[in-house]
Amino acid sequence: MSIIEKVEEKIKEYKENYKPNNIELSDVKVNKYIEHTNLKPMATEEDIIKLCEEAKTYNFRGVCVNPSFVSLVKNQLEGSDVKVVTVVGFPLGATSIEAKAYEAKMAVEHGADEVDMVIHIGYLKSGEYKYVYEDIASVVNAAKVPVKVIIETCYLTDEEKIAACVIAKEAGAAFVKTSTGFGTHGAKVEDVSLMRWVVGDKLGVKASGGVKTYEDAINMIKAGANSIGTSSGVSIVKR
Repeated sequence: MSIIEKVEEKIKEYKENYKPNNIELSDVKVNKYIEHTNLKPMATEEDIIKLCEEAKTYNFRGVCVNPSFVSLVKNQLEGSDVKVVTVVGFPLGATSIEAKAYEAKMAVEHGADEVDMVIHIGYLKSGEYKYVYEDIASVVNAAKVPVKVIIETCYLTDEEKIAACVIAKEAGAAFVKTSTGFGTHGAKVEDVSLMRWVVGDKLGVKASGGVKTYEDAINMIKAGANSIGTSSGVSIVKR
């Protein structure tokens, strides 16, 4: 079955059978979901060091930074189990396939444990699924570490979100992710739920952008997120 056929099949299933998630939670360690994030263009070395110290203090899942800070973060997190996460093709996703692959390879060589890549949103919306597949697969193959695929839900219809998730799954991604935080809005519960439904238990789902409170985080986890990208990690866990 081709990717187009798989997308069409999933959209048909969505129209006929989709039901939103509402997972029952018991003892949730929210800190282990959080990827403590600073992707601001004006972030200083001091800001990034502080980010790492906070992540170690609260034992967060990871620290997410721009690629130029990966080596610094790797050094700062040495001896901890906090993951080094970086971004590729960020924030627009419109760089070439070759540039994204090279960026991913360099990031891993500098110490990244995971790579969050932005899809080519324009090609997805154009129905150029083969290009989107090759874009993702090139990063997966170059990185050889878990790749999260940022689909930027704020610009997509539900059918396009489904297509993006199906393609990411087929291309070997480890996660799908809602947002860059630079779009018109960030993570929404309904998008996380839809993404979880599409990928099932085969991929992770990262909710990112606009998750600022403990209640926000819990709602995302209930909808199916198993990772949360936020710059508000400390206030979330301290409540």
